[in-house]
Amino acid sequence: MPPRLHPSRYKINRSSCAEVSADLRLWMLRLLVPLGAHHKFIQSHGFDSDSVAIAVGLGHWIDSESDEVLAHDFKPALARAELRRLHQAAEHQSLSSALPHALQTNLDRLATLVGLSAADVCILEFVVMIHSEGLLLETVDWFGQVSTGKLIHALSVLLGLPEEQVRESLSKQGVLARSGLVTCQRMGADTLSRKLELLSEAFADNILSGDMDPLDLLRNHVAPCPPPQLTLSDYTHIEPSLGVLRPYLQHALDQRIKGVNIFLYGAPGTGKTQLTRALGMALGSELFQVASEDEDGDAVNAERRLRAYRASQSILADRRVMIVFDEAADVFEGGGNFFGGKSTAQKHKAWINRALEENSVPTLWLSNDISCLDAAFVRRFDMVIELPIPPRQQRQRILTETCGDLIDARAVARIAESEVLAPAVAARAASVVRSIRDALGAQASEQAVERLIGNTLEAQGHPAIVRNDPNRLPETYAPAFLQADADLAALADGLARNRQGRLCLYGPSGTGKTAYARWVAERLGIPLHVTRGSDLMSKWLGDSEKQICSAFRRAEQDQALLLIDEVDGFLQDRRGAQRSWEVTMVNEMLTQMESFSGVFIASTNLMDGLDPAALRRFDLKVRFDFLKAEQAWELLRRQCATLDLPEPTHDLRPHLDRLGKLTPGDFAAVARQHRFRPIESAAALLTALVGECALKEGSHTGIGFV
Repeated sequence: MPPRLHPSRYKINRSSCAEVSADLRLWMLRLLVPLGAHHKFIQSHGFDSDSVAIAVGLGHWIDSESDEVLAHDFKPALARAELRRLHQAAEHQSLSSALPHALQTNLDRLATLVGLSAADVCILEFVVMIHSEGLLLETVDWFGQVSTGKLIHALSVLLGLPEEQVRESLSKQGVLARSGLVTCQRMGADTLSRKLELLSEAFADNILSGDMDPLDLLRNHVAPCPPPQLTLSDYTHIEPSLGVLRPYLQHALDQRIKGVNIFLYGAPGTGKTQLTRALGMALGSELFQVASEDEDGDAVNAERRLRAYRASQSILADRRVMIVFDEAADVFEGGGNFFGGKSTAQKHKAWINRALEENSVPTLWLSNDISCLDAAFVRRFDMVIELPIPPRQQRQRILTETCGDLIDARAVARIAESEVLAPAVAARAASVVRSIRDALGAQASEQAVERLIGNTLEAQGHPAIVRNDPNRLPETYAPAFLQADADLAALADGLARNRQGRLCLYGPSGTGKTAYARWVAERLGIPLHVTRGSDLMSKWLGDSEKQICSAFRRAEQDQALLLIDEVDGFLQDRRGAQRSWEVTMVNEMLTQMESFSGVFIASTNLMDGLDPAALRRFDLKVRFDFLKAEQAWELLRRQCATLDLPEPTHDLRPHLDRLGKLTPGDFAAVARQHRFRPIESAAALLTALVGECALKEGSHTGIGFV
C-alpha cells in the first residue's frame, strides 16, 4: 500500500467545505495565488489543509473514502497549476452568491448610521468573515506576519480596492477607527487577522446572527442603565453645580451639541452613578453605560472600553441619549509600573482630545479621584464636579429613608454624625439586615445595621461610629460656669447676628472650650463639625493640606460651625520650621481660615509658639481658665441636684475654695464615675473632685479634705 499523508483526526464534511460562498472562495484564492500563500498550502506530499483544498475546488485530489491524499497520485506542480486556473476562473466569472443575508442587512444599516464608505464596508465585511469563517482564517494565517504597509497592499489585492482607499479607511481619522468597529494595530508585524481587530470577540457573531437593531451590536459592551433609586432632590448639597449642569445637559440634548463631556468625581459610595441615572430620568434621556466587565465577569481593559465607547458614539448618535463612562481612571491613570508609565489616554492623547471636542453623544465620566486627570485633559471637560459626602441633615434623611424601618430616630441621628458616611454604605447595610430581619429580631437588627456600617467605615480607614459623643453638652452646662476673659453669652449673641467669625479659644485642658463651641452651634441652630488636629495630620506629603481643605469645605457645605481642637500643630510659628511641609500646612490653614464664610473656632492648650500671622487672622482670642470659687461652689450645688444628692453644707465650702485648678471637665469626669461607682453625698463628690485636681501636673493638693 502506498503511504497516505495527513491522516485526518475527524471526518471532513465535504458538503460544508464545497458550499462556501463565491466571494469567500475568491478571497481564499487571492490569498493563495497572487499573495503567495500557496507556498505553505501546497506541500511536497499533499495539502496543509484538506478542508481548504475542497473549498477552493481541489477536492478531487483527496480520496473520498478516507479523506486522505495518496502520495503516488499527488503532483505539487500540477496542483499549483490547477490552483492558478481556479483563481483565473473565479476572477472572470460573476459571483454566484452574495453575502449572508443578515450580514448584508446589518452592514447596510451600519453604513447609513455611522457613515461608512463603500471601501469601509468592504473592509468591515472581510474582517467579520476572518473572525467567523475558520477556512478563511486558516488561509489568512498562511500569509504569515505582515507590517502595516504589507497589510494595506494585501487588502488592496483581496478586496480589489486602490491602496490609497484602504490606507484612508484604516487611518486613525477614518470612520472605522473613529467608530471603533475595526482597529488596525500599527506597531510591529503580526498575522493579518491580529492586525485587524473588531470591536469585540462577539461582534462577528452578533452581526451575523440575524436582522437586528444596530444597538444589539454593542451587546455586552454598552448597556442601558437601570432606573435610578435616588432623585435629584437627594443631591441638594451640590445644588449650585446641579443648577448649571441640568440646564446645560438639557440644552445639549435638545440642540444635539457636540463635544459635551462632564467629569464627576468623589469617594466611593457618594452616589455618582445614581446621580447620572437621576439626571437621565429628569431630562427624559436614555442612558447607556460602557461596561467595565465582560459577560464572564472579567475586567475589560481600557483599550477595549475606549473602543466600545467610540462605537457607541457612532451608533447612538441619532438618539436622545447620554453615555456614562464609569471607572474613568482606567483610561486616564498612568501605567502604574515601577518606572512610571503612560496611561491609555496619554498613549492616544490626540484621539482623546478630539473625542472630548467632537463626541456626538453627551458623556458623563465618573471617577473616585480627580488626580487621574492631568491638566491638559481637565481643561477639555465642560464641567468638573466633585460629589462629596452629603451634609449631616441630608445623611440623616437618607438614613431615615434607607434604614428607618430598622433603626430608631436616636440611632439615625447618631450614625448621621459620621462625616464620612456615604449613602451606598447605609443602603448596603440596610439591604443585608432587612433580608434576615425576621431571624434577628428588632433589637438585634438595629444593632446589626450600626455594626455593619461601622465595620465598613473602619475598613475604609475612617473613624468608627461614636455611640457616646464626648462633645455632648452635660445637663449642668451653662456659660456662667466657664471662666473666660470675655462675656461668652454676649459673644454668642454677636455670632448669631453675623453668622461669621474666627475665634481662638485657649487655656488649660477641661476648661470648657469644646463645650462652648457646641453650645454656640446650638444657639445658632447649625451643625457642629469637630475635628482634632491629629485627624488632619497625614504621613503622606501634601495630604495634610488636602485634609485641612476638606474639613473647611465640608463645614461650608453643611453651613456648620467648624471646631478644630488641638490646632497648635498646624499653626506653629513658621520661623522655626525645619521642613517645607511644616510651612505649607500653616499656609493652607491660614488660607482656609481667610476664605471660610462661617463660624470657625480653634482651640488649643498651648498658646505659646503659635504663628503671629495666624494669631492676627483670628477675630478674637479668648482665654479659658480655672473656675473661680463662686463658680465652683454653684456648679457643685447643681451637680448634687443632678445626681439626686443632698444640698452641700457650708462647711464644705472652704475645702472647695482651696482647689485652685478646678475645671468644668473635672465635674464631668466625676459625673461619669457615678455611673459605675455611685457617689452617696456631697462630701463624697468633693472628695472625687479633690482627687481629679491632685492628678494634674504641678498640683500638690492631697486627696481628701478632712
